[in-house]
Amino acid sequence: MPSQIEKLKVLLAGIFSLILMLGVARFAYTPMLPILQAQVGLSDALGGWLATFNYMGYMSGALIAASISDLQLKDRLYRLGLIVAIVTTAGMAITDNVIVWSIMRFFAGLSSAAGLLIGSGLILNWLMRNNFRSELGIHFSGIGLGIAFCAVVVELMAVSFNWRELWWLFTALGVLLAIPAWAWLPKPNTSGMTVSGAELVDKPPSKRFLYLMLSAYFCAGYGYVISATFIVAIVDRQESLQGIGPMVFLILGLAAAPACIFWDHVARRVGVLMALLLAYVIQIFGILLPAVSESATAVILSAILFGGTFVGIVSLVLTMAGRFYPTKPAKLMGKMTLTYGVAQIIAPAITGNLAERLGNYDLGLWIAAAVVLIGAIISAVLIATERDAV
Repeated sequence: MPSQIEKLKVLLAGIFSLILMLGVARFAYTPMLPILQAQVGLSDALGGWLATFNYMGYMSGALIAASISDLQLKDRLYRLGLIVAIVTTAGMAITDNVIVWSIMRFFAGLSSAAGLLIGSGLILNWLMRNNFRSELGIHFSGIGLGIAFCAVVVELMAVSFNWRELWWLFTALGVLLAIPAWAWLPKPNTSGMTVSGAELVDKPPSKRFLYLMLSAYFCAGYGYVISATFIVAIVDRQESLQGIGPMVFLILGLAAAPACIFWDHVARRVGVLMALLLAYVIQIFGILLPAVSESATAVILSAILFGGTFVGIVSLVLTMAGRFYPTKPAKLMGKMTLTYGVAQIIAPAITGNLAERLGNYDLGLWIAAAVVLIGAIISAVLIATERDAV
């Protein structure tokens, strides 16, 4: 059985991969958005559409993850995703052409799927084969750390660097992150047995459970993408809060980093479905606070509540999917993420256009909160009728 040091290296490979493929390739865009708007003249609507192209790429990646079972192919795609994350970040620095940016954001979305779905599936498969606890909380802390990392880079360097130089800086940092993410994840074991000789057996959920969970996860995706994409722009648009957007994004990331581990513990005590319901309810308050108050306290609390729940929901759902299918965890992870991705394609475009017409993001936040409320109701139905399925 591998040592704890080997386990730590595998988990660190996952964390670094998420900091690169979700942090740099995806979340750097959020604190960069106000800078691009100020220095390049990017409009709210185009800002929303660029986010939508990113999620289209992400959903395409989820389709790929859901369609393949070959672990060796997944390993190759994971490593290709590391390279694509670096190349697409560099592509954002080369030009200010919106068409090229759209292409870069699309392929950055593909790399994000490679990190979140294929990489997570490979790591969960490794943990289960080697008789470690089948939880991804530590691994998914890389999402929050990626958010915090990008916020810190922009906050510290935006004074000295222009938008183009910031993208080049992210590219260089991405190369450094890719080294341990590549080297410390072992090639996958393709046998159907654990190291102790136990057989890995898939235990599919009922169709009803799957449909309800897919619907609830769609709602989570809608709520997630609004705050994740627009939180810095929302803050910087308020006169009394101008300039603290990157700090709020940093707080969001710092809240998200330990949240997955926290929600793992909650799930052990009350069950996965009840933990999900609690996370949905808390997230609703986190989404709505900037719409009902312009105070710094409300915005910071919103970042804490949102950051502390969205990664927890992702971690709980994808870990649950992996437990249903230990031999091919990324397949159901991919299907779950397709529904999450559909919401992420729809929501930024709607919200960006509403913000351009109305001059603020309030209506977009209320719509997002209402969708997450529907997700909470579906979770409650699952608890009442399908608790034994998990």
